[in-house]
Amino acid sequence: MTHYDYLIVGSGLFGATFAYKVHQAGKSCLVIDKRPQLGGNVYCEQTEGINVHKYGAHIFHTSNKAVWDFVNALVPFNRYTNYPVANYHGELYNLPFNMNTFYQMWGVHTPEEAQAKIAEQRAVVAAKLEGSEPCNLEEQALLLVGRDIYEKLIKEYTEKQWGRPCTELPAFIIRRLPLRFVFDNNYFNDPYQGIPIGGYNLLIERLLEGIDTRINSDFFANRAELTALADTIIYTGPIDQFYDYRFGKLQYRTVRFETETLNTPNYQGNAVVNYTSHDVPYTRVIEHKHFESFGQSVYENPRTVISREYSTEWQPGMEPYYPVNDDRNAALYAKYKSLTDAELHVLFGGRLAEYKYYDMAPIIEQALSLAQRIL
Repeated sequence: MTHYDYLIVGSGLFGATFAYKVHQAGKSCLVIDKRPQLGGNVYCEQTEGINVHKYGAHIFHTSNKAVWDFVNALVPFNRYTNYPVANYHGELYNLPFNMNTFYQMWGVHTPEEAQAKIAEQRAVVAAKLEGSEPCNLEEQALLLVGRDIYEKLIKEYTEKQWGRPCTELPAFIIRRLPLRFVFDNNYFNDPYQGIPIGGYNLLIERLLEGIDTRINSDFFANRAELTALADTIIYTGPIDQFYDYRFGKLQYRTVRFETETLNTPNYQGNAVVNYTSHDVPYTRVIEHKHFESFGQSVYENPRTVISREYSTEWQPGMEPYYPVNDDRNAALYAKYKSLTDAELHVLFGGRLAEYKYYDMAPIIEQALSLAQRIL
């Protein structure tokens, strides 16, 4: 059997980027994934000629020009810009909170009018708190944006996401809410933003080109055999599973997708529409073609594909998405993290191994940094 310098457990962006860099440096590596395809959560499935983001919408954005140049050298990215829309009982609001949102909410026309409206509502909350710190997410959000925005665009959406009342969620989840007093619907502040032309699968293919890979390969089902194949393991899976859940299981929120092909070229006119009220059970609808088709080109394909996203509590066998940020899980992760210090031939990286939500660009930054550090 071939012996490798690195066994990389997980073929998502962290594992694939690390593999690319060490392969460039002349190191040998084997990348394994328990799924029937490579790419982790950025994997796209072709349906009706449309790249469907199978594990949820992935929008690449960064302020790091080096990372932007790195991915574009592999696959050119398009000009997609994220302009999400919120639907509250049929009322449509632009996100993030900006002058378009404030006009839709109150009919105000100037930044001064919008600032006065928000200041008035924040003052009511501040008076009730009497100088004390917010005790939960609801108090924190009300103090930041006032009652109208909170009630229509934050409260019920957040409760659907986390499966808990906002009064039971910690305040630190929502320490800041950006308020933009300009007519700008661009969700991200980062100067670089887009989607790989042709989909994320092309990016993964370029990262793993010339590298040995195995799909349908469960590390834990063949742990001893796989570990013996390499000098060092790069582990990107759940950290509690690596240690056989010896302290207990970390908690996650997960997402269930209901994907449907429709006989219409344009279902909602936007890639992302959030449904912020409890009466709609899903959190948002993604129309995938809008990530790569713009303007009239949307109508070149007479069909479209949408995905409704349902947030739910994670159970074993489900895909873990979002760490549950509370004291219990933070303490549990700290116990697992302390065990990693004693690992001589295992390095941990990525959102599951670090029990932390990451956007794509920071994950690539971390993988590049790790590779540079150990090469």
